[in-house]
Amino acid sequence: MSTLKTRLESDLRDAMRSLASSAPQASRKSRDELVISTLRMAIAAVRTAEVAGKEARELSDDEVLGVLTKEAKKRREAATAFRDAGRAESADKELAEEEIITRYLPAQLSDEEIAGIVGDALREGGFTAMAQMGPAMKAAQAAVAGRAEGGRVAAEVRRQLA
Repeated sequence: MSTLKTRLESDLRDAMRSLASSAPQASRKSRDELVISTLRMAIAAVRTAEVAGKEARELSDDEVLGVLTKEAKKRREAATAFRDAGRAESADKELAEEEIITRYLPAQLSDEEIAGIVGDALREGGFTAMAQMGPAMKAAQAAVAGRAEGGRVAAEVRRQLA
């Protein structure tokens, strides 16, 4: 079993125990309920990914990270949509869920770090023109290895190839 999936399940059990022992403390209880529901959602997304395709399989940590990254992105996008629709409370809930999911993701690279990694990847691959955007993105994404969103990486690749 993937160690990241095990950690998610363990944290869910701990949060449920904490919720059971903190019944009199209403504010902590509501926070624990948010953590529990978010972790359940994350575990469900991982399990769905495990059974997707022709045959059920165990996901590696990298694949679990990919699932969690997608879930965090969904929460950010939903928060933006809710905020645009004037539903601040729903947007805040989505952002709180994203914050919980983000705890399980590696730290995101800064713009300067992305620029350096992308520059190195482009030099190593000999990419110099926008016509090489596809192969350049493939090399840059491999170098970044999930530590930055694809949109940020693509923007930097475009900037350096222009």
